[in-house]
Amino acid sequence: MQYTFLGPEGTFTEAALLKVPGARDAARAPATTVNAALDAVRDGAADAAMVPIENSVEGGVTATLDAIATGPELRIVREEVVPITFVLVARPGTRAADLRRISTHGHAWAQCRGWAAANAPDAVHLAASSTAAGALALLDPASRPGDAAICAPIVAEEHPELEVLASDIGDNPGAVTRFVLVSRPGTLPARTGADKTSVAVPLPEDRAGALMEILEQFAARGVNLSRIESRPTGRYLGHYFFSIDVDGHIQDARIADALAGLHRISPQIRFLGSYPRADGARPLVRDHVTDHAFASARGWVDAILGGAHGG
Repeated sequence: MQYTFLGPEGTFTEAALLKVPGARDAARAPATTVNAALDAVRDGAADAAMVPIENSVEGGVTATLDAIATGPELRIVREEVVPITFVLVARPGTRAADLRRISTHGHAWAQCRGWAAANAPDAVHLAASSTAAGALALLDPASRPGDAAICAPIVAEEHPELEVLASDIGDNPGAVTRFVLVSRPGTLPARTGADKTSVAVPLPEDRAGALMEILEQFAARGVNLSRIESRPTGRYLGHYFFSIDVDGHIQDARIADALAGLHRISPQIRFLGSYPRADGARPLVRDHVTDHAFASARGWVDAILGGAHGG
């Protein structure tokens, strides 16, 4: 297997990839952007890519939501959830009181801005492509880095030439980020009973009740939505698609029936994958929306069409 991930090395994304069985001993190549990682899979340069898709503090990672919903189709085959903790690193001899620019990724800054306001009030955020990139830039003065950087603890562990000025600086101790492993379309991961299905559904037309028609496809079949976000398609102002995660696998009758209903409403729907949930949680499935209930109902209709008396 050849893996790629949103790099550079030492990011939370690489930590998520290393949780995949066999990934630690496989070939791994960092990518500079989410688009670059996914394009490597589309082009065949990599078999799968690990990218962030959702953060418990900042919500959906828009770069991933948009990139996976457009272009040649891809499939999510696995998800991983990684606890997010941060440290503040700098070149040796740097004092916290002297900080004026702190480099890190925007999502990391959002999770540490309270700490920064209290402990480095004169410092401003210097955007970096990743938490690791901001920290590693400190080792190259020619890159005009910040005075310090916020990054994952693994970066400081692997680069002892960086000095840790503060640890556990996140504003939300329970913060986690959800990552997805994405590959080219193929055989779906087996149904486990604790699964998730992701789709991108364009809004067919901007009118009253259009979103309700989409949601009704799930509600009528007892399908729980674990996430829904609207994203602009980029075609024109007011044109959106909905990125949706639901509890269940496309092999579940209720999920398959809901997706078929969505396809009638929005034929451009994109199936993004059915895969095991990272937390292993099984959804509550009411008796009237089990596979047996759907099969029984279909059998009843077929019997009537065959001339039997409806009961």
